[in-house]
Amino acid sequence: MKINLSPVRLDTLLELSVAGDMLTLNGETLDLSAIPEGATLPADAVMSDWVVGPVTRINGELSLTLRLPCGPDAPEETRFPQPITVTEDGPIMLPAYALEEISE
Repeated sequence: MKINLSPVRLDTLLELSVAGDMLTLNGETLDLSAIPEGATLPADAVMSDWVVGPVTRINGELSLTLRLPCGPDAPEETRFPQPITVTEDGPIMLPAYALEEISE
């Protein structure tokens, strides 16, 4: 699974995990297994405010864009995040919400 991140100033943090084609966002699970090969599902068809771009499956790999919450003093790697390639199930480490999170 490839996850692109779209930074946005929010006070709500995001906890993210993956299990196969199941994506869990702050306890809400999205089952993306019904998306067939070569298909594109528009963001507004996904019942989550966290999904902000289309969801596609190409060569068996799901690709989507999620909203990434940023604090008022978010570090550069959060404001300009790199895509995440998920290769195994479990929690997904996201860029730091704020600078003080890095120093702790």
